Formats: sequence, structure tokens, C-alpha cells
Amino acid sequence: MPITAEGKKVSNMTVEEFKALIREVIAEVIDPDYGLELRPEFEEALKRSLKSKERIPVEKVAKKLGLKW
Repeated sequence: MPITAEGKKVSNMTVEEFKALIREVIAEVIDPDYGLELRPEFEEALKRSLKSKERIPVEKVAKKLGLKW
């Protein structure tokens, strides 16, 4: 639950609002993509991929991307 703290002083926040703000900041630091949503078409492609039985060896993917494996 995002908390709006813009223009609000910490002294005017309740303890629960302040705790929620701290949790949100920590989540953003740990995961910079926190709070972002996937585009519906990407989400559908991901679901199809997870259901698929086709698997590509990691070595092949690494080679295609030019990574050392």
C-alpha cells in the first residue's frame, strides 16, 4: 500500500504511517522495480512460457547473448 508523504512532515505522521513509509523505502532500495507493473502482453507471454514444456539450455542462451559460461 503506497503511502503519500509528499509535503507531509514526519512529526505529522502517525506511527503506522511512518512505519509504512519506512517499509516502502526499504522495498524500493532492495528492489528498484518495486511497485512497477508488467505490461499485460508481457504478463501473458510469461504465463505461456511457464506453461510451455520447451526448455532451452542455459549454455545456449549464454552463447547467444555472448556471455561466458
